[in-house]
Amino acid sequence: MEGSSKTSSPKGKKDDLYHVIHKVPSGDSPYVRAKHAQLVEKDPEAAIVLFWKAINAGDRVDSALKDMAVVMKQLDRTGEAIEAVKSFRGLCSKQAQDSLDNVLIDLYKKCGKIEEQIDLLKRKLRLIYQGAAFNGRPTKTARSHGKKFQVSVTQETSRLLGNLGWAYMQKGNFMMAEVVYRKAQMIDPDSNKACNLGLCLIKQGRYEDARLVLEDVLESRLPGSDESRSRKRAEELLMELRSMHPLPESFDLLGLDHDLVNGLEQLMNERGPVRSKRLPIFEEISQFRDQVAC
Repeated sequence: MEGSSKTSSPKGKKDDLYHVIHKVPSGDSPYVRAKHAQLVEKDPEAAIVLFWKAINAGDRVDSALKDMAVVMKQLDRTGEAIEAVKSFRGLCSKQAQDSLDNVLIDLYKKCGKIEEQIDLLKRKLRLIYQGAAFNGRPTKTARSHGKKFQVSVTQETSRLLGNLGWAYMQKGNFMMAEVVYRKAQMIDPDSNKACNLGLCLIKQGRYEDARLVLEDVLESRLPGSDESRSRKRAEELLMELRSMHPLPESFDLLGLDHDLVNGLEQLMNERGPVRSKRLPIFEEISQFRDQVAC
C-alpha cells in the first residue's frame, strides 16, 4: 500500500497543478468538459453545446447557465443568452439568483435594452430596501479576476444606483440621472460617479454646479480621485465647460419617473420603515406638479 501511495502521488499532484493553471474543475462531467472547451481548447461554440448538456443533465446548473451566458455574450449572441437565463434560471438555486440578475444587467447593457435594464435595477434596489438582498445578510462574497472579496449592502446599493444613473443617461434623461447619482454619492461616493454627475449637470446647462463637482475629483476629495482615468475625465469635462457659455438652469420635473421617485424616497431611509413625511426634494416635485395641474 505504501508503494502504491508513492506511485500515485506525483500523478495526483500533476493533475492538481493542471487544474490550477487552467482554472478548470476536475472530473469528466458535461460541465467539466464545457469548461475545458472554453478555457483550454478555446472553442466557445463547443463550450456552449456542452454547457447546454450540463444544464439538461442537472450538472452544476448555476455555474453552467452563467458561464454559457458569458460565452454567448462574447460571441455577440446576446439575445440568445438573455432568453436562456430567463428560461432556465428557475432551475438554479436561490443563492444564484442575484448573480444571474447581474449577468442579465450586463447582457441588457450589451444589446441596448435600456428599459429592461432600468426595470431590473429598480427591482434589485427595492429588494435591498425590503431587506431581502444578500439573503438577509449585511455582506456578500463577490469575485473579480479570480479574487474573492466582501461587498456590503451600502456598496451594492451605490453600485446599482450608479448603473441606474448610467442607464438614464443613455436615455437622455439627465434630470433623473442626476437624482440617482446624487443619492449614490450620498451613500458611497466615488470619483467615477462624480464625473457622471458632472456630465448630467453640464447637459442641463448647470455649469457652475458641474464645475464644483468636477473640482472635487481633481482636488482628491473623493475616493478614487487619485486614479488617473477619473482625473483625466474630470479635466476633459472641465475643459468642455470652459468652452461653453452659461445657460439658465432649468429642470424638467414633469419628466421624472414617478415610480422611481417613490422608490428612491423609500431608499433614503435604508434601515427603518417608510417615513410618512416626504423628503424636501420629492415634496417640491409634488408641489410643482400640483401647481401645473391647477
